[in-house]
Amino acid sequence: MGRLRVLVTGATGFLGGRLCARLAEDGGGLADEVEVTATGRRRDKGAELEALGCRFVAADLADRAAVMALCEGQDLVVHSGALSSPWGRYEDFYRANVIGTESVLAGCQAQGGARLVHVSTPSLYFDGREAWNLHEDSPLPRPRTSYIATKRIAEERVGEAVSEGLEAIILRPRGLYGPGDPAIFPRIVAALEAGRLPILGRGDNLADITYIDNVVDALLCAARAGPEAVGKIYNITNGDPVPLWPLVDRLADELRLARPRWRLPVPVALVVAWLLEVLHSTVVRGGEPRMTRYSVAVLARTITLDIGAARRELGYAPRVTTLEGFERYLTWLKSQRAG
Repeated sequence: MGRLRVLVTGATGFLGGRLCARLAEDGGGLADEVEVTATGRRRDKGAELEALGCRFVAADLADRAAVMALCEGQDLVVHSGALSSPWGRYEDFYRANVIGTESVLAGCQAQGGARLVHVSTPSLYFDGREAWNLHEDSPLPRPRTSYIATKRIAEERVGEAVSEGLEAIILRPRGLYGPGDPAIFPRIVAALEAGRLPILGRGDNLADITYIDNVVDALLCAARAGPEAVGKIYNITNGDPVPLWPLVDRLADELRLARPRWRLPVPVALVVAWLLEVLHSTVVRGGEPRMTRYSVAVLARTITLDIGAARRELGYAPRVTTLEGFERYLTWLKSQRAG
């Protein structure tokens, strides 16, 4: 299969780091020899990637000249770099998610034959209501957060580049978790430790999330996909939604923390979250509210995605079930806390 040169942005983050590790381990089945260039802001994580055999270059994706240089000579670019948070300044999200993507697109276009796999988000579907089996062509409502708004613009920029001849594929993986998870379950653990996590709503909503290694598999599937996948968007999950609150109870039990006991109706939670958002926007001006309207909806509503297109057209087949992945995460988490 020859040699393949791959650039991974966001390589010091959760997904980018795991992809780099996989490529360094066995090439991900992409080629006999894979040369990985990893870029991100965290030099400590960069040193870990170098120890795996990757070439690490610290860079700000908003620096177009630096990104153009990184893209030079690459056959494949996986753009997983982004600012992902339910709270923050729009300017920061725009710089990271829009300007950063524009830099990557310029670098790929200058290379001519380079393929881009762009990591987007199914949060674009979010309108605060329950939704089942959303398809890639489901209507996109008005963005509810700065993160969603800027990721939508970034997708539009990729679409424009495709119309100009760029070979790009967009993935929308939902709710990444697993060993090393920096966001989803750590937020729940923090709320459990503080005794501030109520059961939101009825408590019977489903979690349609994605184990980290399954997302890496999806990225590799997109990298290998034929020309018929170019320009398309694919939802990515484990494909087996499970009830959320039993997972929270299990997490509390394993960490010897109190389970959530009291219930908070969703309308009340949304009002509380709105007040906290106003407080942080006008008075506190720093940090993240303990609760946002987005986080309330995520914890209280069922939102599931249809991944049929990824299965059929990319050959994506989730290897790790939601519950198996959760057990792996628990094992890792307990070892970290014990250490």
